[in-house]
Amino acid sequence: MDNNKLNHTRQEKIEALGRVIDTLDILRVKCPWDAKQTNESLRSNTIEEVYELCDALIKDENEDIKKELGDVLLHILFYAKIGEEKGLFDICDVADALNNKLIFRHPHVFGDTSVKDSHDVETNWEQLKLKEKDGNKTVLSGVPDALPALIKAYRIQEKAANVGFDWENKEDVWAKVDEEIGEFKAEVDKNDKDQMEEEMGDMFFALVNAARLYKITPENALEKTNRKFIARFSFIEDAAKKSGRKISDLTLEEMDQLWNKAKLELK
Repeated sequence: MDNNKLNHTRQEKIEALGRVIDTLDILRVKCPWDAKQTNESLRSNTIEEVYELCDALIKDENEDIKKELGDVLLHILFYAKIGEEKGLFDICDVADALNNKLIFRHPHVFGDTSVKDSHDVETNWEQLKLKEKDGNKTVLSGVPDALPALIKAYRIQEKAANVGFDWENKEDVWAKVDEEIGEFKAEVDKNDKDQMEEEMGDMFFALVNAARLYKITPENALEKTNRKFIARFSFIEDAAKKSGRKISDLTLEEMDQLWNKAKLELK
């Protein structure tokens, strides 16, 4: 079979997943490492695999995306296998629960609900989640405590907005951003570390809100800036090495000049 041709039939896709499940079943019995894994032991690896997938997605490297998707899929199947061994659930239950949820939360596709745009879909989604049996008891209870703070702030604001708690005009958010910056600066003048930290948090939260309103994912935006900084800083470091010096030997003026050169050459 030519894996480069995207013409796999539904049956071929099912068979491919079946082969992975069969392989995992064998490994669970015959491989000492796979046999001893638990939900707890796999958790940190799962987090790492998801971040590696996110890294591949940001780089838009398709071969890596395919590989990392496989790694994440393995973890999903592994947890389902552990659930099966405990007599709690198996991959069929996982898939059926997902399918039922998708149908329930898309009444505009599988029912007679009408929507105008994707915003209506998101709003319906949050309200349907509240109606689900054993679903979230409050609007914000579905936001995992363990999320990184930047992503968590975005999800909190997104969920609040989906039930109507949002700015009437997105431009109004800038007054809030300016207000929070001003309050942070005031605490800086007082040199109150605790209040500075609190106001810095409020400032970040307001900027995340602005990003959301302008359809920008702050996590992606910040990571792109991280990568841009690394590339430019590495340019300065390489330039210093080529001149037989260490980066710490450069003056700030020299580093600024090289930084500006990096901005032009790496654009």
